[in-house]
Amino acid sequence: MTIAICGSLMFHKEMRDIEKALVSLGHNALVPKSLPLIESGAFKKPETVKERLEAETKHDFIREHFRKIEASDAVLVVNPVHKGIPGYIGGNTFLEMGVAFYLGKKLYILYPLPKMSYELELASMRPTILNGDITSL
Repeated sequence: MTIAICGSLMFHKEMRDIEKALVSLGHNALVPKSLPLIESGAFKKPETVKERLEAETKHDFIREHFRKIEASDAVLVVNPVHKGIPGYIGGNTFLEMGVAFYLGKKLYILYPLPKMSYELELASMRPTILNGDITSL
């Protein structure tokens, strides 16, 4: 199965670990374009809105990952604790989940859904919660 990995860039190490684990299980894993850029030191997460807009214009990160989601069979959201929120799912990841849902892709979440203002919308997409265990994919 081809699986697009989604999650906050704060989880880039976890996303790379998940990619390796998925490949070892026989899956094809698609990671965000930003992962190799971050790992090489060629890209650092922008601090300001202006810097974020400039980076998005230069790299087309959002549209690029939407294309990977479209090419996948499923999406796996990597969502450990962040900002004190267990199962954190940020704005970009929420958008990616919405695209996957719209396209009818299987939607997997690594950890339980967070208690956030858009909890109902997240739950309405009916993702499969893996409770940290990707071997059931």
